[in-house]
Amino acid sequence: MTTTLITGANRSLGLETARRLLEAGHTVYAGVRDPSTADEVRALGATVVRIDVTDQASVDEAFASLPALDVLVNNAGVLGTSYGVDDLSAEAMAAVLDANVTGIVRVTQAALPLLRASDGPVIVNVASGVGWPRFLSTPGHDEYPVAAVPYAASKAAVIALTVQYAKNLPGFRVNVSDPGYTATDFNGHSGHQTVTEGTDATVALALLGQDGPTGEFHDRRGRIDY
Repeated sequence: MTTTLITGANRSLGLETARRLLEAGHTVYAGVRDPSTADEVRALGATVVRIDVTDQASVDEAFASLPALDVLVNNAGVLGTSYGVDDLSAEAMAAVLDANVTGIVRVTQAALPLLRASDGPVIVNVASGVGWPRFLSTPGHDEYPVAAVPYAASKAAVIALTVQYAKNLPGFRVNVSDPGYTATDFNGHSGHQTVTEGTDATVALALLGQDGPTGEFHDRRGRIDY
């Protein structure tokens, strides 16, 4: 049985990822900041674990409660409070980086002992095309109109840290997904994709065997060339 932890698993993309991996036969631990908001993922059959990716003690306690781990899906993230330059501050930048980038490092480092004991360790980091300069700078792409600095910079960092983790962990499959413009709470459900479409890449990467790729960036259509 494959044991999987998904952070931010109580809504939107995280919830749908949990549903699909449970359907695929995984034992799913649903990481959430507030277990009282996790009734929906609990009802699917996941075991709810309290984890706040910005709090080291919370992260350590969460992993101490797990019996094993084969797949880690770093899905938790925040949009932040800055949407342009005029409302940007160092504090706004730091808050987004702490949740979206340093949070992944906190969780991944805590997960490594359990993942190293797995026969097929897999890490999937959920980034965004908003973190890809080619998409941000190309008219016609969904990402092109986005002006927010912290969120874009944080997701660019997630893509880079995924490449570096993959190089450091050759026995793992470590990849990064772009959900695409999906209707979620993040964007007021304005996206043109369903949450199922938005989790296609993440789920496919979570189901990789040890002969699968590593260090790659994928959307639902496949690999995005660096």
